[in-house]
Amino acid sequence: YRQQGKYKEAGVLHQRALEGKEKVLGPEHPNTLASVSNLGLVLESQGRHEEAEAMHRRALEGREKVLGPEHPNTLASVSNLGSASESQGKYEEAEAMHRRALEGRKKVLRPEHLDTLASANNLGSVLSRQGKYEEAEAMHQRAVEGREKVLGPEHPDTLICVSSLRSVLESQGRYEDAEALHRRALEGREKVARASRHAH
Repeated sequence: YRQQGKYKEAGVLHQRALEGKEKVLGPEHPNTLASVSNLGLVLESQGRHEEAEAMHRRALEGREKVLGPEHPNTLASVSNLGSASESQGKYEEAEAMHRRALEGRKKVLRPEHLDTLASANNLGSVLSRQGKYEEAEAMHQRAVEGREKVLGPEHPDTLICVSSLRSVLESQGRYEDAEALHRRALEGREKVARASRHAH
């Protein structure tokens, strides 16, 4: 439902699922906390950032207690809370959450894991919003290199990171470097589009 953009229906379904799980399994069961987290993601996609933040905070507190602070699901909640905070302009809290998610994921999942690379990209974005361009550039560079290695240079997720890196370079007035990345991203997208047209 979320992918199809049917956010209202998804929200209702996730709310029902959560209520059912709370009743049957209890409020701190891992499956209940997964529903809390999913509802937070749906609320976030609807632009209901404060409600999303409350859900992500609840999921995080429950998961820390039940699963431990370094469990991958706990770290997912840390990351989600960082994104919800960033959406509301709470950049310092978002930065702290994204740093924690990145460090935890590096340790638990490994540096090249896609979730770890997503955390590097998220941290880069929030650093950039605060004008911390050098560190933001390093984070985005790391995300680009990791995704190139794992997914390939033309994968859409790699190209998203390339665009993030380009944006940071522009913010620093490094227009030639940014332009080169922009061209690369466009060529990559065109290649992917051509390949998908030929596949049909």
